[in-house]
Amino acid sequence: MALTAACGGGSATPTTPSPPSTQPLTIYDVGTPGVSLPTLLRQVKPAYTSEALRNRVQGSVLLAAVVLVDGTVGDVTVLQSLDTTYGLDTQAIIATRQWLFSPGLKDGQPVAVRVTITMSFTITG
Repeated sequence: MALTAACGGGSATPTTPSPPSTQPLTIYDVGTPGVSLPTLLRQVKPAYTSEALRNRVQGSVLLAAVVLVDGTVGDVTVLQSLDTTYGLDTQAIIATRQWLFSPGLKDGQPVAVRVTITMSFTITG
């Protein structure tokens, strides 16, 4: 079976998409003078994988995350791993990328700020 995509229109001249901004993103670290901390608005808890539950893996993953100027989370990296075998580090990253913040400010303008986040995994019951 073949799939076909078609674009309607006549003989209009094709356009070239605008190139992405080449200006690098300045990322501030927590504690930079004049930069306020982002404020957490929505937190998503990480999911336990069935393998991690079966093996009763508990503890914390330490992450570094960049809160972007729109309050979403950009790059997330693991600073201290809990588990690379059963997927808990990955679940922590997935959850963190869904968080939403009020962005940090510098001189009244939103800026990207790198924060550290601790994701805890605890089995109850």
